[in-house]
Amino acid sequence: MATSVSVTEAIRRAKSALETVALTVVGEVSECTVKPGYKAIYFTLGDESSVLPCLMWRDSYDMCGFALRPGMLVEVSGMFTAYAAKGRMQFQVRRLTPAGEGVLRMQVAALARKLEAEGLMSAGRKRPLPVFPMKVGLVTSPRGKAVHDVIRTLRRRYPVAELVIAGVQVEGDGAVAAIVEGLRLMGDRGDIDVVILARGGGSYEDLMPFNSEDIARAVARCPVPVVTGIGHEPDDSIADMVADFRASTPTAAAEATTPTLIEIASRLDGLARLLGKALSHSVTERAHRLRLIAHRPVFRDAECLMSARMQALDVVADALGRALPVGLERAGGLISRNADALARVAPRLLERQTSAVSSVSRRMLQQAPTFLERAERQWVLQAARLEDLSPLAILGRGFAVCYDETGERVLRSSADVAPGDRVRVRLAEGVLGCMVEDSELEV
Repeated sequence: MATSVSVTEAIRRAKSALETVALTVVGEVSECTVKPGYKAIYFTLGDESSVLPCLMWRDSYDMCGFALRPGMLVEVSGMFTAYAAKGRMQFQVRRLTPAGEGVLRMQVAALARKLEAEGLMSAGRKRPLPVFPMKVGLVTSPRGKAVHDVIRTLRRRYPVAELVIAGVQVEGDGAVAAIVEGLRLMGDRGDIDVVILARGGGSYEDLMPFNSEDIARAVARCPVPVVTGIGHEPDDSIADMVADFRASTPTAAAEATTPTLIEIASRLDGLARLLGKALSHSVTERAHRLRLIAHRPVFRDAECLMSARMQALDVVADALGRALPVGLERAGGLISRNADALARVAPRLLERQTSAVSSVSRRMLQQAPTFLERAERQWVLQAARLEDLSPLAILGRGFAVCYDETGERVLRSSADVAPGDRVRVRLAEGVLGCMVEDSELEV
C-alpha cells in the first residue's frame, strides 16, 4: 500500500519534477499583466487548443528590448514550475523574443523610425496631386486583381486619361528590385503626371516587399507624385508612409488620382464665370480709356496743333502790314503838293521802297529758320511739360489709379470701399483685379 503524503509534499514533489523540464515554446500572447512595481509580469500563451500561464521576473523582461502586448507571436524559453499556494502550474520564462510576424513588425518599425528621422515621411515633403492628369502610370502585377480594379475605376471616372502600366513582380524574391525598376521607368519617361503603386490584399509576409527600404527611397526619388493602394484598409506599409498620398485599396488610389466628370463640369463652370467677369471688366476698362482719349483737345479741334505757329505768323503779318503803307503815304503828299517834284522823286522813291522791301525780305529769309527753330524748341518744351503732367507718365513712375469694380469711378478714399469689395487697379502696364481685405483711413 502506497504511503500517504501531505498536500504540501505532493506539490513539492510535482514542482521538483516539473522544474526538470526545460522547453522553448512558441505561442500567441492572449493576456498580459505588466504593472509598475511588480517583481514579475504575468501573461498567457495560447494556440488553437491549449493555453499556458507564464511568469517572467521583471529584470529579465526589461532586458528583452520590446513591450509585450496581446496578439503578439513570441518565442519563450524556460521551465515549468508550480505555485504551491494556489496549486497552479506555471511556465517560468527565462528568455523572451518575438517570433514570426512579430520579428518582421519590429524590423519594419525600426526602419520606419530611421526614415522618419531622415524626413522622408514629413508632410512638408509630400507633393500635391495634379488636378487633371493626362497620363497616369501604374506599377503593379499584370495578373493580379489590382490592375483590373484600377483600369475599371479610371474608365468609369476619368476616361480621358491615358494609363501606362509597368507590370512587375509584387511578391516573393525579386519583387523589391522589380518594383524599384518599375518606379524608375515611370519617372524616366518624362510624360507621366502621377504614379499609382498598387497591390491586392495578402498576409503580412506577402506585403513585406512594400516595407523595403529600397522601395521607400525609390518612391521618394520619383519625380512625380506617387499614390499607394496596397492591400486592404488596415494594411499600412513603409511605402504608404513615404508616398505623397496613401489610399486604402487600389480602387481608392485610382479614385484619389483622378476627378469625376461632375467635378470637371463644376470646375469648368467656375472658370467660365471667372472668364466672363474678366472679359466684362476688360471691356469696361478699355471703354473708359477710349472715352478719356476722345475728350483730349487734339481729337476735338485739329487747329490746336498749329495754333501757336499760326499766332506767330499773324504777328509777323501785322508788322509787315504796318511797315509798307508809310512810304506810300509820304509819296501821296508829295504828289498833291507838287506833281513835277513827284515826277522827279518817284523813281528814287520807288527805288528806295524797292530796296527797303528787298532788305526786309532778306531779313525775313535770314530770320525765318531761327524763328522756326525757336518756335520748334518751344513746342518741344511745352510737349515735354505736357507729357510730365500726363496721368500715364505718373503711372510710369510707380503710381497707380484705383477704380471701383465697374472701372467707371476713381476711388479717392479708403472710406469708399469695404472689406470684400472688388476694385480695379490701373498700373503703367496692365490692370489688376483685386479684392479688399481691409481698409484704414489715415488722419
